Amino acid sequence: MTDWHPEVERTARGIRLRVFEHVLRNGEGYLSQALSSAEIFALLYGPVLTLGPVDGPTLPAPFEGVPGTDNDRYRSGGRFNGAPAPDRDRFIFSPAHYALVLYAALIEVGRLDEEALLDFNVDGSTLEMIGAEHSPGVETTTGSLAQALSQAAGIAMGRRMKGETGATWVMMSDGEFEEGQTWEALSFASYQGLDRLKVVVDANAQQCDGRIESVANIEPLADRITAFGCEARDVDGHDLDALHEAMTADSDRPVVVIARTNPTQGVPIFEDKAPLLHTLRFSSDDEKARYEAAYRQMAEAH
Repeated sequence: MTDWHPEVERTARGIRLRVFEHVLRNGEGYLSQALSSAEIFALLYGPVLTLGPVDGPTLPAPFEGVPGTDNDRYRSGGRFNGAPAPDRDRFIFSPAHYALVLYAALIEVGRLDEEALLDFNVDGSTLEMIGAEHSPGVETTTGSLAQALSQAAGIAMGRRMKGETGATWVMMSDGEFEEGQTWEALSFASYQGLDRLKVVVDANAQQCDGRIESVANIEPLADRITAFGCEARDVDGHDLDALHEAMTADSDRPVVVIARTNPTQGVPIFEDKAPLLHTLRFSSDDEKARYEAAYRQMAEAH
């Protein structure tokens, strides 16, 4: 066990608990995304990303409008990842519906005040349910799914032209590989030799209509990514050592880490709702009580 293990494990457990508690309190929410991606976020905001301190207070100000030359009050949510610097990493967050998971991760590592979550999805707050460019930890709005990889490729190319050494990281969901823009971005990144572009994919095999394979099969994903000239690393997304090694090993090509994950990790009763795991909504008081018992069991183990 390496010295980062205990803190990363604590962060991953904290992400799951914080999102689970929020879903119970609000009666619905994106739980499966937290259960599957907790280790990914814990590693990114732990030993993987090289970030500066939060650029400003950890409690977000109210929404101050969209970017523009006439709006000097606007601040990007990327400030929670620190101010950009040539030797620091940039983190581009792609699956906007994972926003609650991102906020939970920022809280767990001390980059976001936990009181901020009280304003989640409240009018006038920057803690959008679907993360936008002003939301904590979100540097660019990603619009429809799959736009962030193209943005990150452009950022990575610009950084190389300026001689910057930091990596440009993208966190994606596997459903984004149903979008053609993803493949165009990979083709561009490979052709341009953007070896400082790093991608990690929460491959939980789920999308809003059920399992991905029931809608548009993306497999064999690693072979497809390799065919587009990038390096694919296919690993267990809950195995910290395997995931860390895949995320940190050097390459002379753009790297895509496919983290195979379980959308019900730690909450086995959630499997009863398969294949529709995109969001959790309680069908009765008795069902919610069963989830509350599962939460207590998870909290006791934490």
